[in-house]
Amino acid sequence: MDPVTLMALSVITASTPLLLAATGELVTEKAGVLNLGVEGMMIVGAVCAFAATVASGNPALGILVGALAGGSMALIFSFLTLTMLANQVATGLALTIFGIGLSSLIGKSYVGVAVEPLGKLSVPGLSDIPVIGPIFFGQDVLVYLSFAALAGVAWFLAKTRGGLVLRAVGDSHDAAHAIGYSVTAIRYLATLFGGVMAGLGGAYLSLAYTPLWAENMTAGRGWIALALVVFATWRPFRLLLGAYLFGGITILQLHAQSAGWGVPSQIMSMLPYLATILVLVVISGDRAKIRLNAPACLGKVFHPAQ
Repeated sequence: MDPVTLMALSVITASTPLLLAATGELVTEKAGVLNLGVEGMMIVGAVCAFAATVASGNPALGILVGALAGGSMALIFSFLTLTMLANQVATGLALTIFGIGLSSLIGKSYVGVAVEPLGKLSVPGLSDIPVIGPIFFGQDVLVYLSFAALAGVAWFLAKTRGGLVLRAVGDSHDAAHAIGYSVTAIRYLATLFGGVMAGLGGAYLSLAYTPLWAENMTAGRGWIALALVVFATWRPFRLLLGAYLFGGITILQLHAQSAGWGVPSQIMSMLPYLATILVLVVISGDRAKIRLNAPACLGKVFHPAQ
């Protein structure tokens, strides 16, 4: 393949786990729940997907198990914050720490084991077109799922009654409760969806991006996914721009290291995270836009008795 095609494929591969996790977190936050445990859900999804694939030899089963693992972690978070009314920020941080430790325990026997990467889908006649074919018609199923999920979420939030109710719960949970909607149930479902998507993002890391298991392989991608939601100002299609921007920065630092630019590798490895901080600082300067787009009840505890 020519360098342009290889670069584009690399960016897609680096961006897909970010897009999957950020899409799920967008729905969670639209319901008024701030789940800082995305990193923990991703890493548990990654190790469970890898373990299931090694045990069964079936990557489809691995993907399913990864999604269920992420969803299970989300249910733990939901129980603690929505039923037991624990602080969402502290619980999310604890979930990440718990997920990192749990993944190390589960993955201990899988260190150094590799699997075949996810197979690419091929469209006869289209996949062979130079440049366009491999980029648009030669990706694996999770890449296409990331686009479909983003489009589905955008349609759901903007065009359906369920999306309107979800946004209403995020903007004013007391008003939504007063007119008869179950705020807790809706937030449970939104958080569960976020966990499933984070689990899929983790599964992509261990089955496609680097088809092996390594401790802490998410390497902060869950935190970047959280930042992407703010970067997108809670608008679905801006997530696509943000995910591919940060994916491109990740690939840039890898290519810069291999090209021997003379910049210390530690500085190049910092680039995606420095870019995340810079973008958040710039966006935070426009507080009016953040207040306009952010769910008004984001992170606030709802008590059914109120």
